[in-house]
Amino acid sequence: MLIRPATLTDIPQIMQLVAEVVPAMIASGNLQWDSNYPNASVFTNDINHDQLWVAEVNGQIAGITAITTDQEAEYTQVGWDINETAIVTHRLAVSPHYRGLGIAAALLQQAEHEAVRRKIKTLRVDTNTNNQATQKLFPKLGYVYAGEIGLGFRPGLRFYCYEKRLQTK
Repeated sequence: MLIRPATLTDIPQIMQLVAEVVPAMIASGNLQWDSNYPNASVFTNDINHDQLWVAEVNGQIAGITAITTDQEAEYTQVGWDINETAIVTHRLAVSPHYRGLGIAAALLQQAEHEAVRRKIKTLRVDTNTNNQATQKLFPKLGYVYAGEIGLGFRPGLRFYCYEKRLQTK
């Protein structure tokens, strides 16, 4: 497995991955993504800001994530200081064809590498309350549950927030 920054030429494969992931998410009751979000312009913006990463397996994009410092205003509802710089993982997805290979964990490990590289001690992530897989994964990787929020740009949905603190040297 290769974890690398995404390029604009990856957009077709990324959109294919999204097309595979969304029906599975909806079928499980997780309505976080749909036919409108995320879209190619969201990923293009991520790439243009050097914050989209892909996991490649045998030359195929098997997983994606945006590793950003973008925090939602609603994060304050769980007591987080959004003025504190944090690495925030967004748009984490793994193709159904590559599940069970540790790809999501590897992408989250990349977020941690980015935090260390940038000397940022806090990692944050949110996930839809119906996403059982991430709710199991985040604690295994040292993330601590912080609370539940709503997000203004995804009305009607609820999200669990998780945080991980790194030891700084």
